[in-house]
Amino acid sequence: MRQSKSKLINRDQYDSVLFDMDGVITDTASLHAACWKQLFDEFLERRAKLQGEEFHPFDIVTDYRLHVDGKPRFEGVRDFLKSRGIELPEGNAEDPVDVETVCGLGNRKNELVNDAIARKGVQAYNGSVQFIHLLHRNGYKLAVVTSSQNCASILKAVKLDKFFEVRVDGNTIHAQRLKGKPAPDTFLLAARLLGAEPIRTVVIEDAISGIQAGSAGKFGLVIGIARSGDADVLKRHGAHLVVRDLDELIE
Repeated sequence: MRQSKSKLINRDQYDSVLFDMDGVITDTASLHAACWKQLFDEFLERRAKLQGEEFHPFDIVTDYRLHVDGKPRFEGVRDFLKSRGIELPEGNAEDPVDVETVCGLGNRKNELVNDAIARKGVQAYNGSVQFIHLLHRNGYKLAVVTSSQNCASILKAVKLDKFFEVRVDGNTIHAQRLKGKPAPDTFLLAARLLGAEPIRTVVIEDAISGIQAGSAGKFGLVIGIARSGDADVLKRHGAHLVVRDLDELIE
């Protein structure tokens, strides 16, 4: 079902559009969720056996959405462990993947993602590709804002890298010591690099943390993508408009 014209992005109100990547541009959100589950199930099962406790696996729906989706991977590790009352040493960004620190687990997750991408490849959502082409033709400034450190290679793989003037990704977050989503810092940096005012900028997200970031940054329009039917959740966290696919915004 198409949105009415009054809800479409238009140049009278907006100059720039900021896209999340996983689950918005590319069909990689499910891949990330599966890798998070593999990581935490391995860790939790090993820990449960050592401590003689019952194993409670990572829930790929609730745990993923509430604690890790859209966040930089070390923050995702930290927040999920906190939800289970588990404390680990922080470690450092160079920790090996077999070290049980926050950074070691985060690096293991990154390894799992890279392996999965190498095996399965990456696909972009057709509606998102069409929408990006439309915005580009109409002169909008475009940026990608993601916690992924694989952003550049993924965009290149799906032949969309040339459409984005600015990329704020996991490497940027680490280098500039930015707060990740749900803090608005990454979106605000992208808008600033584009020379755009937040009130005249659109944010497009599928993660609760990303919607919260867009709302906290006081962006002019925050659009949620509810591919799995969670529109009410995204609206409760600050989305002004929710669609199932970006082809709904193309007439």
